[in-house]
Amino acid sequence: MTGTDAPYHHGNLREALLARAETVLVTSGADSLSLRALARDLGVSHAAPGRHFRDRQALLDALATNGFVRLNERLRAAVDAPGPVAGRLAGMGRAYIGFAVAHAPLLSLMFTAKHADDSSAELRERGHESLRIAAELIALAQRERAVREGDPARLAQVAFSTVHGLAALAVGSLLEDTPLSEATDLALDVLLTGLRPHPGTPAPPGS
Repeated sequence: MTGTDAPYHHGNLREALLARAETVLVTSGADSLSLRALARDLGVSHAAPGRHFRDRQALLDALATNGFVRLNERLRAAVDAPGPVAGRLAGMGRAYIGFAVAHAPLLSLMFTAKHADDSSAELRERGHESLRIAAELIALAQRERAVREGDPARLAQVAFSTVHGLAALAVGSLLEDTPLSEATDLALDVLLTGLRPHPGTPAPPGS
């Protein structure tokens, strides 16, 4: 059923629109997304999506925000996992790489939307949360003398650049014959080695 004869209501329409939008994003790219086309795909009135998204940009922002929520849940789960802090740092890196490779088109949209001049406050907040989660764990690792001194946020940015770069190579099929799992192990080993305190570094005051 399409056009003006389509039903106006749809159970959980907002979630259905976001799910269908992500499918279109993966298969056809962001330029192919439109509220009218999504309404047609879901068999609802062309006006129905307007109850949840004022325009196409609002849909893209919501899709990106939802992506950051999902990414942050994975990062937080790694941070909260039991075990030594170094293992949790590695787990966080694996969580990011896994998400980035599995959801490459979505991740690209997430960062593009986050840095847009008209991005929503919620989108920016969710985007910054990823860095805060990493910085919090690095600060904990510093207190346990597992990570060198320095601004935790700056160190988190460097850590993200490492795992993001590896994920980009994997998505672009640029790892040649190296399995992603092997490349991940090596990248995290190099990263964590570089984050360790230099030999002979004195303990911080009060430790």
